[in-house]
Amino acid sequence: MRKYIKYGAYAVLGLGLVASGAIAQQVMHNNQSNTRSPFASSVMVPAGYDTYYVSGKSGKGADTATQTADCLENLKAELASQGLTFGDVVQAHVFLVGANGGKMDFAGMNSSWFKVFGTADQPNKPARAAFQVAALAGADNLVEIEFIAVKKAR
Repeated sequence: MRKYIKYGAYAVLGLGLVASGAIAQQVMHNNQSNTRSPFASSVMVPAGYDTYYVSGKSGKGADTATQTADCLENLKAELASQGLTFGDVVQAHVFLVGANGGKMDFAGMNSSWFKVFGTADQPNKPARAAFQVAALAGADNLVEIEFIAVKKAR
């Protein structure tokens, strides 16, 4: 009889943990502790999450850093329209044009990137790839960013 009471107590404890979400799987961002890295080395999304594919946005400004900041503001608004935040972003693709036919301004893009990813207020960093491209749609565009975001299914 004691044996059944013992196992019954474990079962009740287990149900309580599941109900409280204490053992529920969450999105796992790897390489978050490396503050110098602007991205996660990988992200694992467990079952039970909805996936959002956010089309590329660009921004306005005279240089890559300014365009990246504006682009991220545009993406923030798009995410918000779906009930999402930068913390829900698990993958990013960044397309950069080399200014004046030269190399892309990777440092300029990252200077704006670090203001929204890997901060004290929003510590999550997505997996990311950045590409130098010959041109983007739209006159004078130096940056375009697209996201994949996830949110726990309702």
